[in-house]
Amino acid sequence: MRNFLLTLFVNSVSIAVASWLLPGIHVAGGTADLVFVALVFGLVNAFLRPILTILSIPFIVVTLGIFYFILNGLLLMFVGSITTLEVNGLGWALLGSLVISIVNSILNGIVFNDEDQDKDRIIYQ
Repeated sequence: MRNFLLTLFVNSVSIAVASWLLPGIHVAGGTADLVFVALVFGLVNAFLRPILTILSIPFIVVTLGIFYFILNGLLLMFVGSITTLEVNGLGWALLGSLVISIVNSILNGIVFNDEDQDKDRIIYQ
């Protein structure tokens, strides 16, 4: 449960940073709406992204991975179509997915790094 809440927090902060930095991305509403968008974003990434990634492997290989970046933007637009997240076009979705990925990576490194190192120390001792 703790990891779920931490991941939800990291996703919420990442989406908030993208909304703050990019004028083409906006979360309508307050903090509750932001948390809801992050929850839907996490569910889409957990369930829909793996299926679409497997189905689009030929496109990813042919474009040398660029299509995976486009897939991320399309998934962000999909989340925007079913939540209060407003994404003004594919260009903003691509930039938003890039910002969200960078912030997610940084925050995951900060939040989960200490816990993983402690587990490694216990296993190797």
